[in-house]
Amino acid sequence: MARALVLRYCRPMTAEDVKALPVDTKIQIMEAIWEDLRNRFDRMEISQEQKDILDRRRARVRDGEAQLLDWESVKGSVGRP
Repeated sequence: MARALVLRYCRPMTAEDVKALPVDTKIQIMEAIWEDLRNRFDRMEISQEQKDILDRRRARVRDGEAQLLDWESVKGSVGRP
């Protein structure tokens, strides 16, 4: 649905165009963007440096030095002090 919605525009959308959209339309577009990014990420190669960072983070969680939190438990606090 978001794809069809975006194709109606004859010019690239500006930030002001996006701000003027209804919330449900913004959510549809965001979902389409996230799906596209997720699909691209699954095919993307990461550098050895990035792999090393992820390995260190996994080790910290495994060793009890850090806690792994799921999205549901933190999404309400994003952007809040």
